[in-house]
Amino acid sequence: MNNEGWNLEHSYTELPQIFYRNQNPKSAPTPQMYIFNHRLAETLGLNSDELSIAPEIFAGTILPHGAKPISQAYAGYQFGHFAMLGDGRAVVLGEQIAPDGRRFDIQLKGSGPTPFSRRGDGYAALLPMLREYIISEAMFYLGIPTTRSLAVALTGKDVYREKILQGAVLTRVASSHIRVGTFNYTVAFGTQEDTRLLVDYCIRRHFPKLENNENRFVLFLRSVAERQADLIAKWQLVGFIHGVMNTDNMTISGETIDYGPCAFMDIYNPNTVFSSIDTEGRYAYKNQSQMGAWNLSRFAESLLPLFHENQNKAVEMAEKEISHYWKYYNDNWLTGMKTKLGIIDNESEDASLVAELLDLMATHKLDYTNTFRSLCFPIKDSDSLMQIPKFVSWHTKWSNRLHQQPQSQHKIADAMKQHNPAVIPRNHHVEEALAAAESGDASAMHNLLGALRKPYEESERYSKPAIHTCSEYRTFCGT
Repeated sequence: MNNEGWNLEHSYTELPQIFYRNQNPKSAPTPQMYIFNHRLAETLGLNSDELSIAPEIFAGTILPHGAKPISQAYAGYQFGHFAMLGDGRAVVLGEQIAPDGRRFDIQLKGSGPTPFSRRGDGYAALLPMLREYIISEAMFYLGIPTTRSLAVALTGKDVYREKILQGAVLTRVASSHIRVGTFNYTVAFGTQEDTRLLVDYCIRRHFPKLENNENRFVLFLRSVAERQADLIAKWQLVGFIHGVMNTDNMTISGETIDYGPCAFMDIYNPNTVFSSIDTEGRYAYKNQSQMGAWNLSRFAESLLPLFHENQNKAVEMAEKEISHYWKYYNDNWLTGMKTKLGIIDNESEDASLVAELLDLMATHKLDYTNTFRSLCFPIKDSDSLMQIPKFVSWHTKWSNRLHQQPQSQHKIADAMKQHNPAVIPRNHHVEEALAAAESGDASAMHNLLGALRKPYEESERYSKPAIHTCSEYRTFCGT
């Protein structure tokens, strides 16, 4: 009897078996629930009362009702170089059909070795899994498309890295785990028919309106490009740096995935890099839109035979869609920036007004989030920003621009407060929560999550940057 609310289907396994391997998670010695996402469980139609006290399911010891676990095969261009990859430490239990009809992959991450583990042990440590939980929840409440975290369970099994760490499994929820790297994989190891079957599956699952369109293959590329343009523009608007935008970390659904070396900027600097392995700045903040286009180009290459039998014509069609990505991204980014500044209509000087503010922020090393947030409120002559002459000049131009609009200043300010967060997962707060968790205290994490669920509300504790912001803050690919 299924009292837990599981309603699992397995449409992905209707694809040829080249795309996956059957793989059970490894049993955990002493499962223990560390954190459970009750809100998400209810959205999925799951019985949170039953499941929140069932760590053996989320540690991989017992399979939920109807589960048929698989590990997915994919490849990826990692820092520009092709590599065979796959779910090296994850299994998808199935696709949960939510009460509203939406389909979500339920994946256990860190549940042991799979056929794609290569030289890895397949396990995960607690702190990287908690980090993904924190950041993915923050992204969700900021309104940015993202995978989400349903639970983190301790396994009772040690994980050996530079030191001995607590083992844990993250339960990740995604619209799907199909990646650009999945298509890179079919080109390298499959057939054109495999690619066509995968495209048609993705269309049925993510873009059903395209199913009967004779131009569906090109429109599929356009649809994926639009979702990526929208996603990356949203990242830029909140100062989020993914850190490792390889093609295996770019989903077809347009959701943010894999929260390894990611972080949010404090001081605005377009060159900001947080990843310890990105020594050349390939995935710096300023390069994220370019990397989106690069990844889409690799995606388009895998689809060329489906576009047209003449390769030159197929390439021309693909290039047109990459150009569309750029227009869509630039429009989304500028519209988003103008919204953050309370600008609703269009004037020719708007782009330069935005650029001038960003240049000021970079020159004077201003906090990205708090600078935008401060503009939602009247600025006094005594405020630190008003001690910068060029900012005073910019502020006068911006104020005059807002007065050209018919909306009242009060209404504009209220709208700005809904687009400029007061709370983001600042690096020092995330590290503080993880350090407490490592010593057995989960309260700091729960307090931080509580604030992140209300990102547009003022928080005296969580709105402040670190007293000494470390420009050398580094993150690692632990997830």
